[in-house]
Amino acid sequence: MISAAEQLLAAGTRNFALLFVVGEEKDSLGALCAAKNSRGSKFVINGEPTENKLALGSKGALRYVLSTRGRLAHSAYPELGDSAIEKLLDLLAEIRNVPLPQDALLGKSTLNIGTLSGGRAANVVADEAHADLMFRTVGDPQSIRAAMRAVVNGRGELQEMLHTPALHLEAMEGFETTVVSYTTDIPNFAGAWGKPFLIGPGSIHVAHTAEERIPKPQLLDAIGIYTRFTQKLLAGAD
Repeated sequence: MISAAEQLLAAGTRNFALLFVVGEEKDSLGALCAAKNSRGSKFVINGEPTENKLALGSKGALRYVLSTRGRLAHSAYPELGDSAIEKLLDLLAEIRNVPLPQDALLGKSTLNIGTLSGGRAANVVADEAHADLMFRTVGDPQSIRAAMRAVVNGRGELQEMLHTPALHLEAMEGFETTVVSYTTDIPNFAGAWGKPFLIGPGSIHVAHTAEERIPKPQLLDAIGIYTRFTQKLLAGAD
């Protein structure tokens, strides 16, 4: 994007800017702050990895922390305790069987149990346990929220930590399209930075792995893509 900006400036193109935000992987505080401090832009291009294809939609995210409590006891006498870990496992088994919504464009909602922790030692009945859960949503999350409340129903503590809505986006003539299953900061801008588009180099399939990388040809192609995209948007805004 910086290289595309340099080329646009060298060609005499003006009336565009670069926006950098922090916290996208954690709490999106950068985008939430930007949403309160708009600069009057009509369009925003988000550069998440789409293999340089224009995304027509992206799934949302609904994150929970599920906690359970128990009673400590020596593991030789489990009947004297109350295992928080066993309670948590029972709840997770039921949650995994909850039917999830589907969407014609975005496909199926999915669930990932991202972390599990609890207990004190192998010879102690656990008095606490918790799990981090992430749903990838395809629409209104109310049915998932209701299902989670119905399953937990006082048997644990359920905290909703984050909700980012699913998105349907628009195509643009001359750009190949795709659909992605991850979540972006676009909803957190709340429209304050203009109509959103989602396109960038790299594959999400290697993100957050030891093989995370972006092919050099895609990086080079992205410079031209961002340059052409910006010129098209500016021409349409005149």
